[in-house]
Amino acid sequence: MSSTENVVAQKYDRCLADLLVKTGVGFGVGVLASVILFRRRTWPIALSSGFGMGAAYADCDRSFNPARVPGTRILPQVEQTK
Repeated sequence: MSSTENVVAQKYDRCLADLLVKTGVGFGVGVLASVILFRRRTWPIALSSGFGMGAAYADCDRSFNPARVPGTRILPQVEQTK
């Protein structure tokens, strides 16, 4: 594999790991909220897992497209004449 393929593969691996971790944390928070606050309803689990997936998606999107980070600007490269 070329170095570009390795970079893309590493980004995908990081995104997948981030998705699993954030979804798992959201699931855990949802279970705790469901048991403690909402009398064992299922919607807090789905909602917090969805928040975790959304946060992971946003981080992955920023990883693959850094131009979408708020507050950053991509400046065009100025060619130097000789």
